[in-house]
Amino acid sequence: MSAALPEIRGLDTETGEPKYARVEYERRWLVDRAARPPVGEAYMTQIEDRYIDGTRMRLRRMSRPDLNEIKWKLTKKYACEEACARPIVTTYLTEPEYDLLRQLPAHAVAKRRYHLPFEGRWWSLDVFEDALEGLELIECEADNRASLAALIPPPWAGREITDMDQWQGGALAATQAIPED
Repeated sequence: MSAALPEIRGLDTETGEPKYARVEYERRWLVDRAARPPVGEAYMTQIEDRYIDGTRMRLRRMSRPDLNEIKWKLTKKYACEEACARPIVTTYLTEPEYDLLRQLPAHAVAKRRYHLPFEGRWWSLDVFEDALEGLELIECEADNRASLAALIPPPWAGREITDMDQWQGGALAATQAIPED
């Protein structure tokens, strides 16, 4: 028989050559709040993230007050060499599914995400709440590595933090503190 044996896919194959995951190309920066323009009429999504203990999974509730809608999803961002090109898999949930998963032990983060146009693309400005109040990050996704490398952030973007683990959502949720580095 010349046909290859069916492959049993697992974490090793999904992080190498994703079949079910996709690669998310993304960069992140701190925000110079004094230089940032007002968000004014920008579209805003209220986000509540729960980073499930002992996993790389994030349970998210997103609400858009202007549209009177709420969405729920479960995401896994795989560990990888490059934080800017990370395999990611997401499934959208019903409210009862979200409520069930919400019972798992987790560390939570709340933020307002403003969707801002700059240089022909949409940027996400995250304004954190509660223990992380005062922290603002901006991020932008791209379709591929070349587009990602070519990103020029807005002039009010500060230091790039894409590759710094302490600025990742799960780390911020676990510490409930703004990193001092």
